[in-house]
Amino acid sequence: MVDVESNPYINFSTSDGVIGVDCNYNHIAWTDVSKDGNFLESEKLSFSIEGKTSGQITKIIEAEAIALVDIAVRKKKPIVLEKLDTTLSKTGDRYGNKKANRMKNMFAYRKMIQAIKSRADKMRVAVIEVNPAFTSISGKLKYMRKFGISIHQAAAFTIGRRGLGYKEKAPKVLKKYVLKDASHHWKHWSILDKKFSVRTHTLYHLFNVNQPYQEIDVFHPSLLEEEKHQLIKALA
Repeated sequence: MVDVESNPYINFSTSDGVIGVDCNYNHIAWTDVSKDGNFLESEKLSFSIEGKTSGQITKIIEAEAIALVDIAVRKKKPIVLEKLDTTLSKTGDRYGNKKANRMKNMFAYRKMIQAIKSRADKMRVAVIEVNPAFTSISGKLKYMRKFGISIHQAAAFTIGRRGLGYKEKAPKVLKKYVLKDASHHWKHWSILDKKFSVRTHTLYHLFNVNQPYQEIDVFHPSLLEEEKHQLIKALA
């Protein structure tokens, strides 16, 4: 699950935790994760590549990569990224954002990963790569509301936790909607992803992971009528 390149000059120790990173078409979300897999801090590095030339995009992304690696240097932690080859094919629709589809036709995402790796190598910061499967959906359903962060910051958190070897199990409030024979935790998230097919911001209102016996609020006013009907049918 975790790929780490061997480099004798870089300290790959995760004894103090890691910096989980989620790259997006207009920002890099990062989350500071403790060695125990706990949430410490999260921010985003925003930028715009709209209407920019390839040369301008390169400079913009390189500047953000420097800023990101500086954070890792300051905190003395390795960076955890999604594995590039398994992410590029689905970059455009990871979050249902139409603008993100443009990344499929640009080299921006690949450039981000390359710039981060290059700067990290120069600053002797380790980069750990993990399989991106279900990092977004698990972060969205499990951590987004809990910590009051964006879906991208939540994804960065789960990416960091995966780099530390932690598995994301469905919270108790959602477990009853998962088939009992779906043994692998990734299968759980696949099922929940289909059931909670609603706009991301509405998930702040539907349930609380800290209240395991709470019922899903399928009639919350933030939901569209079609979303209410979809949820009622999916959760029946």
